[in-house]
Amino acid sequence: MPISPLVEPAPSIRADERLRASRQIRLPEIGDAGQRRLANARVCVIGAGGLGSPVLRYLAAAGGGVIGGVGDDVVDTSNLQRQIVFGADDVGRPKAAVAAERVRDLSPRTEVIEHRLRLTNDNAADLFAPYDLVIDGSDSFDTRYAVADACASLGRPLVWGSVLRFDAQATVFWSAPPAGAPITLRDVFPAPPPAGEVPNCAEAGVLGALCGQLGGILVTEAVKLICGVGDPLLNRMLVLDALGSRVDEVPIGPVATAAQIGRVHVDDSETITRATLLDVRNLDEVAKGALPGARHVPLDDMLADAGSVPVGDVTVVYCQRGPRSRAAAQALAAHHPDTDIRVLLGGYAAWAERNTL
Repeated sequence: MPISPLVEPAPSIRADERLRASRQIRLPEIGDAGQRRLANARVCVIGAGGLGSPVLRYLAAAGGGVIGGVGDDVVDTSNLQRQIVFGADDVGRPKAAVAAERVRDLSPRTEVIEHRLRLTNDNAADLFAPYDLVIDGSDSFDTRYAVADACASLGRPLVWGSVLRFDAQATVFWSAPPAGAPITLRDVFPAPPPAGEVPNCAEAGVLGALCGQLGGILVTEAVKLICGVGDPLLNRMLVLDALGSRVDEVPIGPVATAAQIGRVHVDDSETITRATLLDVRNLDEVAKGALPGARHVPLDDMLADAGSVPVGDVTVVYCQRGPRSRAAAQALAAHHPDTDIRVLLGGYAAWAERNTL
């Protein structure tokens, strides 16, 4: 659903900036007015890591007027595989300072504000208040929920992305959109997972190029919101599978029945064996392997008519990694309120990895 522009256009932009952005201005959807909106926009970027690095570069390249960078850590050698705003000579330096230098080199007209601090529930809302939009490139659940809660309380749009191993997701959360239904992080994921349940990039690894791909998507969403063009990722989540070269879209919405949706670990063979198993992947994915005894119900079919899908006393839903199974479980829970519905943590990929060791 198209929405109105988030930012009013600046009165004008300088001739050198107009030349610099000429290829973008040539796009009818952006044009002169859109470029002036970008020049007048204030965007806060959380983190300068795998996602924050490409976000900062592409946002500056797009002609963002004010960019705030939040972070308190320093550059480490292990960052260089994916955090493209840094070089080998930057190891040991504060990330916020180095990132600010790179943004200024790329876009001299952009005002860069360094926020060298650890973002928390106590300071997030005050920090975001002067900004029009927030892009979250953080990698900890505490930070993600602090960012999301502050944006929800302020009514700021939050462009959100997540990446791990070969998988990535992107969406836009907004508690007060000018059109359409509001949606927040807690509507979809009511609470962070228990500590240690989901590995981080240091534990599970991450494909550096996928960070760049997702960062570009996040900036594209920000530009669309600022300029009021296209159809933003509100109430839907983009799911990228780099290994399968697949991009899927999953509808998301408030989870009124979140308490009914549990989790099953791939090590819990007893539950998996006795449960009704529902595989919501695509047919080509199923052809490469599935859990024994699972019934194949593609996600589109599940979302279209979840009430007709047979369930058991305990029903476990799974996809390849996880995002699609959560959407399917929400649909099932709405139609089967008395059923114990759970999702398989890590999906088929985690189960297959465990069972091939």
